[in-house]
Amino acid sequence: MAGANAIASNAHRPPMQLALALDHAESHAREDFLEGPSNAAALTLIERWPDWPSRTVLLRGPEGAGKSHFAAIWARQAGARILSPRMLESAADVPIALATGALVLENLAEGDFDENALFHLLNLAREEHAFLLITARTAPTGWRIGLPDLASRLRALPGVALEAPDDALLRAVIVKLFADRQLAVDEGLVNFLANRIERSFAAAREAVNRLDQEALRLKRPVTRALAAELLR
Repeated sequence: MAGANAIASNAHRPPMQLALALDHAESHAREDFLEGPSNAAALTLIERWPDWPSRTVLLRGPEGAGKSHFAAIWARQAGARILSPRMLESAADVPIALATGALVLENLAEGDFDENALFHLLNLAREEHAFLLITARTAPTGWRIGLPDLASRLRALPGVALEAPDDALLRAVIVKLFADRQLAVDEGLVNFLANRIERSFAAAREAVNRLDQEALRLKRPVTRALAAELLR
């Protein structure tokens, strides 16, 4: 009888509202790029192409700092392919990767690539005068690399770093992240978030995602009050 009562009780309980983790389109167009002191050097590098200090350069920065946006802008300018290092499984893949004379090797990370293939890529790019833009979260100076020649080549690459955003850029990024989700937010909410999260693009992305998901779950608008409850 107790079991029947429990079933009856559950039958009258409203169903739980689940927020779906949907992908949101993020524009990588040049006109949607947000400029600031933290990315000025990288923007100068992209815009001065093909007048680069070297035909192979390294663009590094933390997660969400805009490396993919920079890469997409340059790829359109240079007619470059965008490739994950994992797709270079052997030296035989390298000529195809450089077929257009320009390549973005995106998100290079320690221990996550075939050393022989990457070494061949760097050599062939130099021989064929191809352009190569490598993006990474960290500089390869401290990476453990088995091939000594590859290690020295990576450590000698010229490039630029993306730094933490200043207050103005962080606020602009928060607005853009909401806009990518088709959410219009007021200045009070933007300032509230900017003053309470870590000053990084990754933290801004995480805060906007959490707030959007919580608003969907509770069927409430995205407001400063909701943000205060979530970040309490």
